Amino acid sequence: MEQTSTHKHHEYSVKVIMTVLLAGAFVAILNQTLLATALPHIMADLKIDATKAQWLTTVFMLVNGIMIPVTAFLIGKFSTRGLFLTAMGLFAIGTGVAAISPTFSLLLVGRVLQAAGAGIMLPLMQTILLLMFPIEKRGSAMGMVGLVIAFAPAIGPTLSGWIVDSYSWRYLFYLIFPIAIIDIIFAYFALKNVTERKNPTLDVLSIILSTLGFGGLLFGFSNAGSNGWGSLSVLAPLIVGIVTLVLFIVRQFKLKEPILEFRVFKNPIFTLTTIIAMIVFTAMIGGATILPLYIQGMLHYSALRSGLILLPGAILMGIMSPITGRIFDKVGARGLSLVGTALLTIGTLPFVILDDHTSITLITIMYAVRMLGMAMVMMPLTTAGLNQLPRELITHGTAMNNTMRQVAGAIGTAVLITVMSSASKNAETADQMMAQIHGVNMAFLVTAVLAFVALLMSIFVKGSRKSALSK
Repeated sequence: MEQTSTHKHHEYSVKVIMTVLLAGAFVAILNQTLLATALPHIMADLKIDATKAQWLTTVFMLVNGIMIPVTAFLIGKFSTRGLFLTAMGLFAIGTGVAAISPTFSLLLVGRVLQAAGAGIMLPLMQTILLLMFPIEKRGSAMGMVGLVIAFAPAIGPTLSGWIVDSYSWRYLFYLIFPIAIIDIIFAYFALKNVTERKNPTLDVLSIILSTLGFGGLLFGFSNAGSNGWGSLSVLAPLIVGIVTLVLFIVRQFKLKEPILEFRVFKNPIFTLTTIIAMIVFTAMIGGATILPLYIQGMLHYSALRSGLILLPGAILMGIMSPITGRIFDKVGARGLSLVGTALLTIGTLPFVILDDHTSITLITIMYAVRMLGMAMVMMPLTTAGLNQLPRELITHGTAMNNTMRQVAGAIGTAVLITVMSSASKNAETADQMMAQIHGVNMAFLVTAVLAFVALLMSIFVKGSRKSALSK
């Protein structure tokens, strides 16, 4: 009887911890897309131009990308509870600063603080869940992460569109702030220490090289969409990023306690699943960026309507992520990956032939098919790859997986935007709107090719759910 009571108490603790972690990750990820439709209102209110305003989204992605590689070190250095409370505290302070900021500079500071907290949050959450759950239940746990990753960024533009149409843009931050504070209070009482503290030594040079490397790449590629590949604002950070990243990787292999453990790529299944996840994430972020441009700019629908068109797909992905997690626990990743990448490819093809009269119903349905495919691939593949790693490398595996996804998302979006701009300029038509639609079609053609490559790669994913520990 006492054993049953203890088991129930353990189950309750796990559920409470999961709720706290998922709530924190939800507001952090929601925050990434929340400003997209609010930028025109912020520009008018703070009297800034579009180039300056874009920094509010670019700086969030940059700081996020810089923080993620450092999380493996932070998870080893600090307690689970302390690190989560710090990350959530930074995020809450940043949200509060952004909400009341009278100037653009202070708003930017708020975004940097938010991003610093958010960059720690997702890898920390994934690490905790993988360590809390046995191998046979990890798929279900990571499916819940998939729900957050899918649902939060997708409702951002819809929610943002409604709020800025009805209230001030500051309400975007007023909405998130109390949720962050409540989550901190719950975490203070409910969160337990799950990770092992190894007290690794901090290699300052690695941190500098990592920041310049990942930061340079993300900054360069995020500038490419607006400034063109030949501009100094793209080439300079890319060169700095590539050179310092090579130096960073070489240094990690020489260190006894590397900041980011590149030896995880010695496992072929982890490497393969990470590459497929990068391609699929690019297809997701690219589609979510380009489609609203088409719906708002070429079909002339409002920001709110644009968000509502994409919402059914987001809801479907959110609902399916926990279900595909359970399926993964039973059958493994290979079947899910094959069907998922096939659906992603099929769902992308209609977007290659968009015109100025394309049915909104067709767009909504095919976008939902794409999102269903992604739900079958993203978290199951991530879990399958991480399951191959021994316990001591899981923190490095999650940090690496998240870093690669973030970089792929930034690079992929920049490439797709550039393809769209170039194709529009070179279109053989005098009609400007049709030229823009041609650009959108070409960007989705590239996405369809990437999805097909992911489908071919999925053939080589092993269906086993066993980890390196169980061999």
